[in-house]
This record gives sequence, structure tokens and C-alpha cells, in this order.
Amino acid sequence: MLPFLYLGAKHMVTGYDHILFLFGVVFFLFRPKDVALYVSLFAIGHSTTMLLGVYFNFGINSHVIDAIIGLSVVYKSLDNMEAFQRWLGFQPDTRIATLVFGLFHGFGLSSKILEYQIDPDGLLPNLLAFNVGVEIGQLLALSAILIAMVFWRRTESFWRHAYTANVVTMAAGFILVGYQLVGFSVS
Repeated sequence: MLPFLYLGAKHMVTGYDHILFLFGVVFFLFRPKDVALYVSLFAIGHSTTMLLGVYFNFGINSHVIDAIIGLSVVYKSLDNMEAFQRWLGFQPDTRIATLVFGLFHGFGLSSKILEYQIDPDGLLPNLLAFNVGVEIGQLLALSAILIAMVFWRRTESFWRHAYTANVVTMAAGFILVGYQLVGFSVS
């Protein structure tokens, strides 16, 4: 079980797409209870589809899922820039969006686990260990993000560069989408 715990944590800590999404989610969250709510919704989403996807041997092409994950980064950046309010005249519920994108992130995790071809006899404990590892990795990544954000928010440059930071994050999301779509067309 320890190797799966490690793999789950490593996947989340090194998963730049997940980290970019988390960065976007907590960008304007200042209260710990709000951070806890949104991160919990994301965790519930990705844990649910990861566990069910692996248990029922249901995977989606990793390039397609990773492109959707890139779109989640774009969406959250646009949300942070209040683009939907300007374009649509209303603000979509960010809690629902975080949960839904968590579901897609979970399919990415399940597709990764299915590649390991785990023996059915040890599937459930290894799957749970991987999920615990993912949550540990998410907490580690989130801690680093929050520490950096707390320091940055205390400077005058935060509000001056918040829009630009979200434009850069959105561009990174578009690059992820393009990269994965090219990978899908080539594979």
C-alpha cells in the first residue's frame, strides 16, 4: 500500500495542472473556512470519480481528460477576472464548478491508476492508499500555495498584479489544452 500512497502524493504534488487549478481556486479566498469548503468540494469530486472509475474499470483517454483539466484552469482564471459576470450578466456558482471540475480531475486520476493494472485482490486497499496519497499531496501543494499567497497578499503588488496573474494562469491553461489536443491527435 505504501507505494500507492507515495504515487498518489507524487501525482498531486508534481501535477502542474492540478496545482494551477488549486491556485486559481484559492486566489481570492481569504477566509480559512472558504478555502476548506472549496478544497473539500474539489476533493469530493476527484475522489468520487477516481474511486468509481477504477472500481468499475472505466477510463477516459488521458489526453481528453487532461485537456478538460486545462479548460478548468482557463475557467477558474476567467472566473477570477469576473469575465462571466461581464459576458453573461451573472456569476455561475463557483462551488458547483469546483465540484464538477473535481469530477473531471478524478477521471484523470482513474485513467492513470488503470494504467498500473492492479491485481483485483489488492485493488481496494491500494486504491484507497492512492486516494489518501492524493489528498496528502493536495494538502502539501495547497500549503505551499497558501503560504506564498499570504505573503503576496500583504504587498501592494497583489492587487496591481492579480489580473495579470490570472491572465498568465489562463494562458497556461490554454497551453495545456493545446498540448493535450495535439497529443490526442497524434496518439
